[in-house]
Amino acid sequence: MDYIEYRLREIPEEIKEILMAELSELGFESFAETGEGLDAYVPVSSFKEEAEEYLTLKIRKLGIKFERETIREQNWNALWESQYEPVIIAGKCMVRAPFHDPLPGILYDILIEPRMSFGTAHHETTALMLEMLLREDLTNYKVLDMGCGTGVLGILASKMGASGVDAIDTDEWAFGNCRDNVGKNNLSNISVIHGDTRNIPETVYNMILANINRNVLLEDLPVYGRHLAESGSLFLSGFYEKDMAAIRNRAEEQGLTLICSESKNNWVGAKFVK
Repeated sequence: MDYIEYRLREIPEEIKEILMAELSELGFESFAETGEGLDAYVPVSSFKEEAEEYLTLKIRKLGIKFERETIREQNWNALWESQYEPVIIAGKCMVRAPFHDPLPGILYDILIEPRMSFGTAHHETTALMLEMLLREDLTNYKVLDMGCGTGVLGILASKMGASGVDAIDTDEWAFGNCRDNVGKNNLSNISVIHGDTRNIPETVYNMILANINRNVLLEDLPVYGRHLAESGSLFLSGFYEKDMAAIRNRAEEQGLTLICSESKNNWVGAKFVK
């Protein structure tokens, strides 16, 4: 499938999430936040001319700089391979593509096919979640990876001793990518589900992982609270430091207590316990 890539630059932080929501309504399937702005991808087949006219007018009105490029299916993997580098977290975990060689001394070697799904450990939020997860003892834990993207968090949880992982994402592309990555890592205890909170199994989890955006977290926190076991841990990321108070207040309404939080470049990772 051919994709159109929009490289958006100089986006005011206060409108970035709103812009992503509007782009999603226009058919954009995947986003990659960079140090310069936002890269957004939409299938050529589903991007209508009127949507393109609206988008061009809107981003120009907002003063956002942008470049547009069509990425052909046959060169997509080559593009990723030329830009994608492995990531090492805390000296213990390596997130790499199949075309990278493993390194000796790495405790958890994770293979992630670098497609258009969120979660290659390059973004601050994924790195934060991995770092926090590496400090935990997950032996025999039942884990929910909500908004799983590539499945990298659930895969690490499995490799760290979780007895079972349910990985859920609303995005069909992410669902397929996660399922492929589970296979590449030869894991049999991860169930990949296409859906949202309504598709969470009737299960109580020892740990829930959710690296999503602020608005989704605020909406879904009551569901996480219901599915989390007593003394269970909830790890959240995908929001900014300025959103921490709202996230904490919403979590406390569900009987969750903030244990710790960390930040990277204004992004936050937080641990709550029920």
